Amino acid sequence: MRGRRIPLALPNTGTLHRKRNTYYLRGIIVITLVIFLFLQLHAFNFPESRDPLLTEPTNDSVDAILSMVPSVLHKFLQPKSRNQTLAASLHQNVTLMNGAGIAGGAGGGLVSFVDMYHPPNISEIKRQIAKYNDMQLVLNEYTFGPLQNDSVIIVIQVHTRIIYLRHLIVSLAQARDISRVLLIFSHDFYDEDINDLVQSIDFCKVMQIFYPYSIQTHPNEFPGVDPDDCPRDIKKDQAIIRKCNNALYPDLYGHYREAKFTQTKHHWWWKANRVFDQLEVTKYHTGLVLFLEEDHYVAEDFLYLLEMMQRRTADLCPQCNILSLGTYLKTFNYYTYNSKSKQKSFSNAAASSSLLSSNNLLGYHRNRKSLQISSQTALKTSSNNNNNNNNHKFYNENTNKNSLNLKSYVGDTNPISQQQQQQQQHGTSSLITTSTSTSTTKSTSQTQGAQQTWSYHVLPSLYSVYQKVEVMPWISSKHNMGFAFNRTTWSSIRKCAKHFCSYDDYNWDWSLQHVSQQCLQRKLHAMIVKGPRVFHIGECGVHHKKKNCESNQVISKVQQVLRIARKSGQIFPKSLTLTVASLIKKTKLRKGNGGWGDHRDHDLCMNMTLPIR
Repeated sequence: MRGRRIPLALPNTGTLHRKRNTYYLRGIIVITLVIFLFLQLHAFNFPESRDPLLTEPTNDSVDAILSMVPSVLHKFLQPKSRNQTLAASLHQNVTLMNGAGIAGGAGGGLVSFVDMYHPPNISEIKRQIAKYNDMQLVLNEYTFGPLQNDSVIIVIQVHTRIIYLRHLIVSLAQARDISRVLLIFSHDFYDEDINDLVQSIDFCKVMQIFYPYSIQTHPNEFPGVDPDDCPRDIKKDQAIIRKCNNALYPDLYGHYREAKFTQTKHHWWWKANRVFDQLEVTKYHTGLVLFLEEDHYVAEDFLYLLEMMQRRTADLCPQCNILSLGTYLKTFNYYTYNSKSKQKSFSNAAASSSLLSSNNLLGYHRNRKSLQISSQTALKTSSNNNNNNNNHKFYNENTNKNSLNLKSYVGDTNPISQQQQQQQQHGTSSLITTSTSTSTTKSTSQTQGAQQTWSYHVLPSLYSVYQKVEVMPWISSKHNMGFAFNRTTWSSIRKCAKHFCSYDDYNWDWSLQHVSQQCLQRKLHAMIVKGPRVFHIGECGVHHKKKNCESNQVISKVQQVLRIARKSGQIFPKSLTLTVASLIKKTKLRKGNGGWGDHRDHDLCMNMTLPIR
């Protein structure tokens, strides 16, 4: 018994259990790495799963852009001035006459005939405008039939930028069901080359209306620039002593009106009243009216998607009274600094890129004398009638008047903060991510050394067979591009004309938001498509002056986006999916941006609401 050993239980140290867990953990890590490497190899072997624009070099040459446009539509991109057309026509006639044995000096006749042509003067322009507005002629109506009550009317606000307009027309021509719409071009500048371009449209019904109170037709009187008007920056007490016309009515920042800024708001309000309440062809129209501008570009399924949104409004957003097809996905960032003090100032404003370079074949600098109307004022005050939509600047008397060629327009009144814009644009990986640095701005000594950079982002999740839409209150700086509403919504807006016409802000979209906040019982709510079908391709205008205002880069990228979406079957979506909008703070009531203190502007605006047919 003395030699027997009694086994004793040892304490459980868990060594075996830890070893087993370690083996399991190592196995999981190895399996995870294998799956990850497999997925990476799969993505590398299938180009469709990668960013297509990173695998293909961006080609913004003229030939590349033309290659994406059907050859039958190249005619809309060929610049032809009135002088060139007349010269070619005369040369052809002279050739035929000589072939028929008729004597005559072809060369001498050609020169004398072209010398006989002169652009119309202001009196002739006024007569032509009155004729067009009285006739209310609808082109191509016999080909495509009369306007149906529920058809879409597209109203395009046009100023002088024919290069952009050419590409807008090309994009419209490629849209499905475009033959059913009525295109109404609303002009605030009479130009025969633009008229020829518009009247050459043969793919749908077309109508032209002309804003009759433009700076062009009133160069030396209100609503143009009256010599007796108060200078913009004169003090009110000095203006009263001087007894200038509008001495008693500066804006809320103490500045007096500038016609080139007030014209855009007048034009927008006039065309809306004209289309809904004064044209015979729209008298019984109950469908949607879509508002575009000359520097927009549309996708081929924009009408298809607009009608789908209209059908789904009842169940997705009963309170929505505006449908928006455009989304600002690009930000334009610039900063300026004084080379002496090295003090930098930064500003971020939503903007859009330009379309064409000035030295390419798709555009040209028209040297006709018609652009030099008898008054130099008309030429100097010709401004971009569209770009104030998303580059709103307010009047500030403490600002350097020469900075950035903006006089004293500074700051960004866009209610979207820079952080919110970055969250919107960088929520997912970008389909297009470009960043370029433009040349140094040299407008003044304070802006020397300024650099401008821009980036263009289109999120891949925005285009899908199940198109995402978002619902939120209508915001002027976000939803003013490619939006539509019907006569019911317009009637409620027109009843608030006093609020629109007296609000001290020269921007029509800010004035419309003021109407929504202060007057409408049913506020403006918008259904916004997340994948934009309307793109903004213009840049230089009222607020931004650059050396290179025309670039092929953006139109090339827009074409790339739409081409890729087409190839992947992501346009013409099967259905709409409502996404939950990010939390939006209640929009605060803000005072206007100024520029609209003159009571003559208030009265002219109110007189436009008279329903005359």
